[in-house]
Amino acid sequence: MTTIDPSAIVHPKAEIGENVTIGPFSWIHDGVRISDECQIGAGVIILPGTSLGKSCRVFHHAVVGEIPQDLKFVGEITTTEIGDRTTIREFASIHRGTVYAMKTVVGSDCLIMANAHVAHDCIVGNHVILANSAALGGHVQIEDWALVGGLSGVHQFIRIGQHAIIAGCSKVTKDVPPYITAGREPLAYEGLNLVGLKRRGFSPETIRIIKQAYSVIYHSDYIVSDAVKKLEEIIDPSPEVSNIIHFIKNSPRGIIR
Repeated sequence: MTTIDPSAIVHPKAEIGENVTIGPFSWIHDGVRISDECQIGAGVIILPGTSLGKSCRVFHHAVVGEIPQDLKFVGEITTTEIGDRTTIREFASIHRGTVYAMKTVVGSDCLIMANAHVAHDCIVGNHVILANSAALGGHVQIEDWALVGGLSGVHQFIRIGQHAIIAGCSKVTKDVPPYITAGREPLAYEGLNLVGLKRRGFSPETIRIIKQAYSVIYHSDYIVSDAVKKLEEIIDPSPEVSNIIHFIKNSPRGIIR
């Protein structure tokens, strides 16, 4: 049974699923779709064009779907799309898209911790964690299973590869390739995300191949473009190495040092 606190404001045209809970003083606007089993805390604001997948949790005073903080935005009709089972903690904010992509997307099974910010036109994959007060600039792309440490700032148009982990308080101004740990100032490659890869079932042989690939990129005398060519020549093809090569070749901002 859906439960809506008497003090909450829910627009009659909002679509509310089964077994949804909406807490005190929350404000659900027109054009919002909240799927089954979602839990909305106190003082939450969910704005037009926002859709929440099944079993999401939005904690107190979060704001989802507000207009972008972009001076080029002129009121175009855009959306904010949240996948299934994603948790959005206290005071987090997620803004809808602009004409650039027309939407902001956060995937399924993500954790957006307290005070984190996802700006306009970001595309965030599945199983992503943004720790407390991490902030994404506009147009950022984060692939599945990545983690951005607390108090980190990610520059506009940055890409973060799958299974990468970024240390807290980092300034991310270059793309972060998949499977790695990034830290220090300026942000740099520190090795593989071994804990994450092992937890997710990567075999020792696969991890060895990934490590070999990054040794060519980061621990040789090759410039990055030549290192990628060398990878294509010397390492047996694998989905992971192909993913690394494709990521680097499609990195207009360049990768971290």
